[in-house]
Amino acid sequence: METQRLVDLSHVIEHGMITYQGLPGPHICDYWTREGSAEHYDDGSSFQIGRIDMVANTGTYLDAPFHRYADGDDLAALELDRLAALPGLKVKAAAQAVDAGLFEGLDLAGKAVLVETGWDRHWRTDAYPSGHPFLTEAAARLLAERGARLVGIDSYNIDDTSTRARPVHTILLGAGVLICEHMTSLAALPAEGFAFSAVPPRVAGMGTFPVRAFALL
Repeated sequence: METQRLVDLSHVIEHGMITYQGLPGPHICDYWTREGSAEHYDDGSSFQIGRIDMVANTGTYLDAPFHRYADGDDLAALELDRLAALPGLKVKAAAQAVDAGLFEGLDLAGKAVLVETGWDRHWRTDAYPSGHPFLTEAAARLLAERGARLVGIDSYNIDDTSTRARPVHTILLGAGVLICEHMTSLAALPAEGFAFSAVPPRVAGMGTFPVRAFALL
């Protein structure tokens, strides 16, 4: 019997790290320390309860339609069949502007389409935010029209951040296609034959949140 394998596609979240320029890094600390908790128990037990204060766009995160549209589905409205065990398809991009031609002829319907650019090699360096790969508006339209369920990328943003427009977020989230940004280790995946999951907590009134994204091969 062939053994299945899990591949982690998420960055580690660490105290103070910057994911997106202009947004603060997370503050991670103890809310309840082991030393302080021990006095509450007679058997020597001690517990740690952590606290994290962060913006939702931290680490590897998922965008729900509410991120872009006030009347779109928030995290709490996302059913698990939109987030977990999706049939996966990986495409490898060489250009900075990833255009529609890369996806032509592929069966995209119902798939989690993951775009490997290799940009995750710059994670937490000064090179990461500038000159990053992104999808074009034409690529986003094709992915939405062909029925992709989720689109992920191992880059700083799925849109071109050198401009003041966000057509890819607008098109994909407007069509109910979820987005996963700041992914990593996509090179470890085959082109197909895997299941993809990226599940955030069910938080009402929020459109983005970190996920533990992974593939089952």
